[in-house]
Amino acid sequence: MSSPEASSREVQFAGPVHLAVDLGASSGRVIAGGMEEGRLELVETGRFVNRPVKVQDAMLWNHLQLWQDIQDGLRDAAGRAQSDWAQATIASVGVDTWGVSFGFVDPRDQIAGPVWHYRDARHRGMVEKICEIVPRETIFQETGMQFMDINSLCQLIAAKQNGDSVFETAESFLMMGDLFHWLLSGERSIEASNASTTQLLNPATQTWSTKLLDGFGLPRSWFAEPTPAGTTIGTVQSSVAMETGLHDVPVILPATHDTASAVLAVPAEGFAPASPDWCYISSGTWSLMGVEIPQPNVSPLCAELNFTNEGGVRGSTRLLQNIGGLWIYQQIRAALDRQGNTPSWAEMTQAAAGAEPFELLVNPDDPALVAPDNMIDAICGLAGRTGQRVPTNNGVLFRGALEGLALRYRMCLQHLESLTQSHIQTIHIVGGGSLNALLCQMTADACGRRVVAGPVEATAIGNILMQMIGSGSLHSIDEARQLVRHSFPTQTYEPQQTDRWDEPAAKFATFFE
Repeated sequence: MSSPEASSREVQFAGPVHLAVDLGASSGRVIAGGMEEGRLELVETGRFVNRPVKVQDAMLWNHLQLWQDIQDGLRDAAGRAQSDWAQATIASVGVDTWGVSFGFVDPRDQIAGPVWHYRDARHRGMVEKICEIVPRETIFQETGMQFMDINSLCQLIAAKQNGDSVFETAESFLMMGDLFHWLLSGERSIEASNASTTQLLNPATQTWSTKLLDGFGLPRSWFAEPTPAGTTIGTVQSSVAMETGLHDVPVILPATHDTASAVLAVPAEGFAPASPDWCYISSGTWSLMGVEIPQPNVSPLCAELNFTNEGGVRGSTRLLQNIGGLWIYQQIRAALDRQGNTPSWAEMTQAAAGAEPFELLVNPDDPALVAPDNMIDAICGLAGRTGQRVPTNNGVLFRGALEGLALRYRMCLQHLESLTQSHIQTIHIVGGGSLNALLCQMTADACGRRVVAGPVEATAIGNILMQMIGSGSLHSIDEARQLVRHSFPTQTYEPQQTDRWDEPAAKFATFFE
């Protein structure tokens, strides 16, 4: 399936073209972006699945398959530059990925050990274990991070407690995007926005917390000084140039955390205000909902509400909360697929729209739904434990998954306004979830706020914009966002019947008590 925002007509790039490698937790794509008639145009040159692999009992990222798929997409882009885009020049390439995942490189410049999936079972319950080593209050004051079993810190301590060999062989720690930048260029770096997802970076100083590194017994030498987005770290190395045809192409760091790239592409006005009047939801496998502010918030209320301070572009902070996202919706479909009944996404949405409202309340952050063998069975078990009727048809399942997200967004919105002492007027939904009109309308209704949906390919767009800023084609975040507003359409949803969500919201809140 091609990108919804990639041009369906033949694009004739005649200037600089920037290549965004955009990797999500379930799929990846390579997208070329350049200017045509004053607008940013996108052309997809590669799309592929990101499917974890099971090795014995371990769940791992298939990073080698991803690397092959990336090179295939880059090769296609290089070929088009020699034919269809003969007047254009490939100006740069950069990679963004999901957060918290990482790999290691050894002194021989080889990947050291497997690259573990954050949903692997060995990471479950790690929040409690790390807090036994270093007090929870100390960890939060040092990092301002939301506590989740998937955080890099939890994964590292799980690796240490399991005696992984990387503690003997590794020389450098690289976040996932940095791992692919190293494969592209041969240069090792740790980009700042993704470093902020590790629960090891101090958000105020933007440096690694030596108190935590030492407290957890993690080698300081592994962690290079974070590099800001927009930095050129090198060029595509010769071995990759031979494989792809990208010769002497600069490698420019975007905001390698996909949410940081997506937020850059939000079509809002202004940059990092102290009192924000808009928030964002980067909606995909995960939903990341938050605001863009100038300084981190490490207040007691932030800790109590379990919000996180992640690095944005140009020194901004993304104050946000990770929410289970469309993972549940996707995994219901996967469970049906294993039964030989695979509805289309459109059929699922249609069935959800036809189901009775609020028959099933599903908390997208319930631990039982993180990585079950069968999502439908897990939801039925959850219904029983919470005193609800077990769903008897698929429409109720689909609707429950979407309504649960909308109710979770409502709760998060209230907390964001408390944390920032501001009134949010507009919710921007970007990413794949912005295509689900039913979810967007539910969000507007549940939250009582205007929802602006789009662009869909926000992460790839933000990746390209940061490369353009790094190369000097754009000069500011405001200019980049103005280009987004000029280039990509959005859909607005106004709230309707908000009061009907009050009673379900009150019941939903009891799931968090």
